[in-house]
Amino acid sequence: MSKASTADGHGGLHEGADGAEEAVRAWRRAADTAVLLDGFHALKHALRFGADVRVALAADKKGAGALADELAPDVAGELAARLVEVPGDLLRSLVPRLHPTGVAALAGRPSRAGNLAALGRTGRTTPVIVLDEPRNLGNAGAVIRLAAGYGAAGVVTTGSLDPWHPTVVRGGAGLHFATAVERLTVDDLPEGPLYALDPEGADIRGLTLPDDALLAFGSERSGLSDALRARADHLVSLPMRPQVSSYNLATSVGMTLFHWSAHSTQAP
Repeated sequence: MSKASTADGHGGLHEGADGAEEAVRAWRRAADTAVLLDGFHALKHALRFGADVRVALAADKKGAGALADELAPDVAGELAARLVEVPGDLLRSLVPRLHPTGVAALAGRPSRAGNLAALGRTGRTTPVIVLDEPRNLGNAGAVIRLAAGYGAAGVVTTGSLDPWHPTVVRGGAGLHFATAVERLTVDDLPEGPLYALDPEGADIRGLTLPDDALLAFGSERSGLSDALRARADHLVSLPMRPQVSSYNLATSVGMTLFHWSAHSTQAP
């Protein structure tokens, strides 16, 4: 292995004549199984929360470094050690929908066993968000970002949507690594009191949501599935003006988490 392709102390690749070529080869080896971190902010959050970043590329390393100095000085040094500059056209061939910051990285996905342990009821002091058969990838990403911000124990999806899809990770700004994110069936949901959001439920303003609750939200189009509704311990509604159809999924989650946080000593 040449000096240019030797891993440094941070797990990155040395600069050098062959550095870009080796970084691209490393990308192609990892691309099929790794998580795509699309953009500076996704990589920043992944580094902050201990992701296994395997290769990180930038079309303009100096520009990315300046962005880190301004917005994320806590990871600026690690970012500088990891990023390898490659031509923009080459980077766009690897990531066709390249983020405007011109930064992309690949990281290992957290272990399912570790995520399931974090989602388990034993010792859980913050809620788990359940997205029941969601359809919109961007909405799912926005929910994961909210959950991370509130310190939720995790986000679980049911149905066919992959919560680790690149578009979801992009919408979550890399904060998948700050909370446990998994796809499960309704039968396999973690234990705990399940509060499901439904227009016919009890007004949330009259309730205190327990710290170990599961907070479930139906799909954007069809609401709660029959299986989830049957599993629910409580149906809960958000205040809404008459004749307004619904809130955006992320808005509903944000309102519910805010209500939980206003009555909890565990909220950030």
